[in-house]
Amino acid sequence: MLIRAFTQHDLAPLTELTIDTFRPFYEESFRPLMGETVFAVQHGNWRDDYRKQVAELHAPERHTYVAVAEAEDSIVGYVAWSVDPARKKGEITILAVSAQHRRHHVGTALCEHAFDQMRAFGGEVVEIGTGGDHFHAPARALYEALGCTPHPLTVYFRQL
Repeated sequence: MLIRAFTQHDLAPLTELTIDTFRPFYEESFRPLMGETVFAVQHGNWRDDYRKQVAELHAPERHTYVAVAEAEDSIVGYVAWSVDPARKKGEITILAVSAQHRRHHVGTALCEHAFDQMRAFGGEVVEIGTGGDHFHAPARALYEALGCTPHPLTVYFRQL
């Protein structure tokens, strides 16, 4: 596996990978749990939201970066992160790994790569967030295996 810096040619495949990765959360978890009204207001345009977000992830002038994992001449995952050198703090923004490459240490390698880059910019602490639902259980396990300490947070939604 090769981990390399983002290029503009990666934008379309990374956007599709993001949509494919998080489709089950939005369509099979959040939507049925919250109902149509809350879903529509909170995440009704989630695909378009990701199209916009992914396009803005790599901006070194703002200390935001993307690294891409390749295997067998195809993109198998990516990590996006930011670092605030003044605060000595980094943050993983998105981690996405293709379904067929999960459980092969791609996510671990991408996170470790981002951690190394954050350290190079003077980072001493990293923040990684994820959901507390069943869909996000593998992410929680990964982050804990990387030595991250969870901090419980609960978010509530209600239709008015």
